[in-house]
Amino acid sequence: MARRKKGNPVHGWVVLDKPQGMTSTQAVAAVRRIFEAQKAGHAGTLDPMATGILAIALGEATKTVPFVQDAAKIYRFTARWGEARDSDDAEGRITGTSEIRPSRGEIEALLPRFTGRLTQVPPAYSAIKVGGERAYDLAREGEEVCLEPRQVGAGPDTAEFEILCGKGTYVRSWVRDMALALGTLGHVSALRRTRLGGFTEKDAVTLDQLTPFMHSPAAFAYLKPLSTALDGIPALAVSGGDTVRLRSGNPILIRAGLFARLKDGFAKEGGLQGQTVFLKDEADGPVALAEIAEGELRPFRVFQL
Repeated sequence: MARRKKGNPVHGWVVLDKPQGMTSTQAVAAVRRIFEAQKAGHAGTLDPMATGILAIALGEATKTVPFVQDAAKIYRFTARWGEARDSDDAEGRITGTSEIRPSRGEIEALLPRFTGRLTQVPPAYSAIKVGGERAYDLAREGEEVCLEPRQVGAGPDTAEFEILCGKGTYVRSWVRDMALALGTLGHVSALRRTRLGGFTEKDAVTLDQLTPFMHSPAAFAYLKPLSTALDGIPALAVSGGDTVRLRSGNPILIRAGLFARLKDGFAKEGGLQGQTVFLKDEADGPVALAEIAEGELRPFRVFQL
């Protein structure tokens, strides 16, 4: 007999304003307890010292996590000049000091070099795996960590910045490298994520707001639909036998008129090969994410709600 899963089948997104000093894993666990959810995950780690938007997926929403992880992000952060730290942030051990403090003019003149596609060496205290282990685990054990550079998009002692970037960007590396280019040393002393894809600060809720609703239906006022993460994907309504087949993981033929209910820019079949469609039932409930291939809609993520 299969073991019964603990918790309830809760599905959707919680946009949490993560507090400082809490890991992303701890934040996910706290939200999961509040909703008594069977399953939970997050879309993009925030360091314990960082605050701001942590998008937490519950239940079937975890199947849409990649679409949020790959979205653009905005960070607001403070660089402190004159100190290098082994973690490239305020929580690390000081590894070097410098008396040089860059001027505003020097910083602004250098910004074009740190805009666009850059090559970064991630911080040693990062979530990248090296030889099957997380880099930050190796670093905290005192081992030397060698990481391959990654391609990424774009008072007197401190400077504040805001950056729009894509997946794989390390703000700590950005500050460290900019400090070196300015002839000094530096690290991140404060960091806040203000946007993650379509999720912004105005959507966020704090744990202080949520916790009074522990195991209460009132908490669901802060739960966003699973489809929130799929707003940029063309949607198509399906019905009857098509819904049943898709929910079973089987493809359906693209018959004449099937695309009539799609958005205007997605109304013609020509050139659609390989594109992704979000399929919903007649009650607007999520059915599947499907790829258009060889005249069929082929589901690759099926939602069981």
